[in-house]
Amino acid sequence: MTGKDLFSGLEDMLFYTITQGVDQIPVSHFIATLKSTGLLTSDPRLRDCILKIRQAVRESSGEAMMDRELFRKCVGGNIVLLSLAFRRKFIIPEFEAFVSIINQIYDSCTKQEDGQVAKYIPHLTKFSPDLWGVSLCTVDGQRHSVGDTKVPFCLQSCMKPLEYAIAVHEHGTDGVHRYVGKEPSGFTFNKLSLDEDDKPHNPMVNAGAIVISSLIKPGVNKAEKFDYVMEFVKKMTGTEYVGFSNASFQSEKETGDRNFAIGYYLKEKKCFPPGADMIDALDFYFQLCSIEVTCESSSVMAATLANGGICPITGERVLSTEAVRNTLSLMHSCGMYDYSGQFAFHVGLPAKSGVSGAVLLVVPNVMGVMCWSPPLDKVGNSVRGIRFCQELVSLFNFHNYDNLRHFVKKQDPRRQSGDDRNKSVVNLMFAAHSGDVSALRRSFYALDNVFLFKKKSSALLKCFYLFPQVCSLIYGYGTEGL
Repeated sequence: MTGKDLFSGLEDMLFYTITQGVDQIPVSHFIATLKSTGLLTSDPRLRDCILKIRQAVRESSGEAMMDRELFRKCVGGNIVLLSLAFRRKFIIPEFEAFVSIINQIYDSCTKQEDGQVAKYIPHLTKFSPDLWGVSLCTVDGQRHSVGDTKVPFCLQSCMKPLEYAIAVHEHGTDGVHRYVGKEPSGFTFNKLSLDEDDKPHNPMVNAGAIVISSLIKPGVNKAEKFDYVMEFVKKMTGTEYVGFSNASFQSEKETGDRNFAIGYYLKEKKCFPPGADMIDALDFYFQLCSIEVTCESSSVMAATLANGGICPITGERVLSTEAVRNTLSLMHSCGMYDYSGQFAFHVGLPAKSGVSGAVLLVVPNVMGVMCWSPPLDKVGNSVRGIRFCQELVSLFNFHNYDNLRHFVKKQDPRRQSGDDRNKSVVNLMFAAHSGDVSALRRSFYALDNVFLFKKKSSALLKCFYLFPQVCSLIYGYGTEGL
């Protein structure tokens, strides 16, 4: 069989998988099936496919139908991506079930009415406390949004990990940490404080971010520096919405007395690299805090960090793996203001918050999430955003230290339904066949835990009846003891 025949056979197999054996289906059915996998019609990887489908719809006199010929024409350049999608081989195979739970968490967090909108930056007070949105993007480019996810807001401190990542990408780890430390400070984010080496404690506090801003494209004028960072951020979002709020920028400058004090303190302690201008660094820092995104665009940005620096929806490498690893490490230990230790303990994931109400959450190798709700708690974190992260990790085993094999009280959305049962039964059968009592015990307890929270499985009972010696070896009685 030639390569062309194999490719044609794969297209036919995929077509009949989608159509369930019939020769044609409405185009609308194909689009609905595509969306159920988590892929959006706006995905850049599907641009040619969607353009051809829309052309077919325009040329159709009635309801546009998709047959094998149109299918081959539309998906030829995306056969690998669509094959993974329709065969449920993405990182979250049961995507519709997963986002149904995400929506339930969102609705639960909507009831949180505590907190107040930040007042020390005048422009932020204009946002309604009722605004609340959550968007996610997986490392395979699966997307979901719920709530006010198209409303632009400023990144504020959520920009700190991004500017740090850009600096490391440009100068390397040692080049950056000559000027900035790596330890949590134990102080508020805007404290006039340095470590024992007279360096800012880390890049996630204001002092560290101001120094980092002086490291990006040194010697280049401010306009070019800003364009350089904006280009990075746009690549991280897959060219989705990125803007700039001049009103926020002016508010930052007018109310930035504490940051000016930090700047002069850094200058006195000679924290800036040679040739850097403190006022220029502060101005650039205020500009970066005023970069605008939406929940939808910034979730792709978070997913780029989750995906090792490669944007999931474009496939372009934006950041080095070194820069991403360092950034996630610092987000984990220092990213949530004075709540960082508590967040690391309860949620166990890299995250960064901003006083605009944003919480940028990264589940490494799985997905990125952006939560946005303006009301803040007493340390400056979004009340609803924190609650969402806590509930997410209480239901799914995303915490860095959750055991992926034995923590059965939580769901693992990375597995297809039935995986636990099938793998456990097979493991038990092989253990019984080889007479491995230790493996029998492990397999039995795994099965026992799996079905403690689910209906009794006929496969489980059949397994024990096939191998009555299993019960005898473990408990000293036969199947009648079940």
